[in-house]
Amino acid sequence: MTAGMGSYDWRFDSGRICLDLVATSETASGMASGAEEPLAEAGRLGQWLVGAGLVPAGTPLAAVDGHWAARFVELRDCVGQLVRAQIEGRCAEFALERVNVFAAGRPPGVRAVRAPDGSLVRTLSAAPDCEALLAAVARDAVELLTDPVSRARLRRCEGDNCRRVYLDTSRGRRRRWCSSEVCGNRERVARHRRRAAVARA
Repeated sequence: MTAGMGSYDWRFDSGRICLDLVATSETASGMASGAEEPLAEAGRLGQWLVGAGLVPAGTPLAAVDGHWAARFVELRDCVGQLVRAQIEGRCAEFALERVNVFAAGRPPGVRAVRAPDGSLVRTLSAAPDCEALLAAVARDAVELLTDPVSRARLRRCEGDNCRRVYLDTSRGRRRRWCSSEVCGNRERVARHRRRAAVARA
């Protein structure tokens, strides 16, 4: 894992694979100008593919390279534009067109195989293919944005300097932060400090 990037920065459980990909842009936006795109760092896209569940753990990912990273960054940016446009009640037609192009591909085939202990585990039917994996993420975005129930649960984190988007599946739909442990805790600490400063004054 790259120095300065915690597991929270890299792996974010938003409720959808496409939103997990969008969350990697938060890591990119928090980096210094001129710093390398996180998905382009050696092994990072492969880590995300496994962490997001697109590729089973242990799958050889020797083909993942800078071309793959550039394609996933393009899809990430288009999905991010579409999702934020949806939340804000506006259109993002070019992003929509690009996501549809990605979604037109065939997602990867999967198989159930026996593990050494006899249990069934999932594996890919063929070696990981960039276009197929992109199609899986893009189709997830299409399904999300065309489902009125899921679409209505889209939220943007209210934490300071956080732009993460997630599905609010909480009871009463009152979730305010992408993570209560991170952004929520930061706000609680900030409130406590403000109260303490007022008391001292």
